[in-house]
Amino acid sequence: MIRNKILAIFLFLMVFSGQLFAQDLMDMLKDETPKTNYAYATFKTTRVVLGQSVESPAKGTLQFLVEHNFGKLNEGAYAMWGLDQSTVRLGLEYGIKDWLSVSIGRSSYQKTFDGSVKIKLLRQSTGARKMPFSMSLYGGTMLNSLKWTDQTRNNYYTSRLSYLAQVLIARKFSNAFSVQLTPTYIHKNLVPLRTDRNDQLSIGIGGRYKVSQRTSLNAEYFYQIPGFINSDPVSGSEYRNCLSVGVDLETGGHVFQFRLTNAQPMFERAFITETTSKWTDGGIFLGFTINRVFTIIKPSVPKE
Repeated sequence: MIRNKILAIFLFLMVFSGQLFAQDLMDMLKDETPKTNYAYATFKTTRVVLGQSVESPAKGTLQFLVEHNFGKLNEGAYAMWGLDQSTVRLGLEYGIKDWLSVSIGRSSYQKTFDGSVKIKLLRQSTGARKMPFSMSLYGGTMLNSLKWTDQTRNNYYTSRLSYLAQVLIARKFSNAFSVQLTPTYIHKNLVPLRTDRNDQLSIGIGGRYKVSQRTSLNAEYFYQIPGFINSDPVSGSEYRNCLSVGVDLETGGHVFQFRLTNAQPMFERAFITETTSKWTDGGIFLGFTINRVFTIIKPSVPKE
């Protein structure tokens, strides 16, 4: 009788320990299942400095941008080193999907309206899915709404339009350091001179270095491809390449950027292909951007 009880207890312990071992084995197998780890916050906002970054507004969020550039520093004390002048752009960016966003804006420079679409194609990742970089496509249309200087000729609405296409390729090398390349194509329906090109090519390079949890140093440079550079109709000299440096400061729902750049306007057609000032002669513009994020549609919480 005692032997049967001991045997029953032994069998019970064997079955119970076997179930625990099987459960531990399943947990180990689950832990070893390959996972995909995506890079995030390659840049702090949707801009490197003036140019676009691979970042987009999250689904259901609206970003309101106030962009402001003062006048040139070399204008001296009479103009308070450019503070007496200003160029402003107001913009809205909305995330339709995590991979799709749209934006609209209006600049005081040439009274220009702009609209754009950004599509995320690839996202940098490690683990189960390895992708060494992130890639987005960015396309936009810009409309110059200045009054026609010559009212006597046939002026067409389409002559006000210009178009932009960019491939944004970025890699986050570490938590602090990111780099982006931006091949750019711009088409202008109307150019000032017969010798000017309607189609222009350039490539941008930009980077970000994070110096603290909420502060980063940014820089970017747009190089116009020789043979695709137009000339300023006023001075007759070729347009300059745009070089910008900035500091991003994050404070809760706001991101503030302070920058120095040799470009006065803040939309792509103008600051990439129509920059006239040089850093070397003091043609530098002090500017800032205020970026405020609003949640329009709250993300859904998955059911347990």
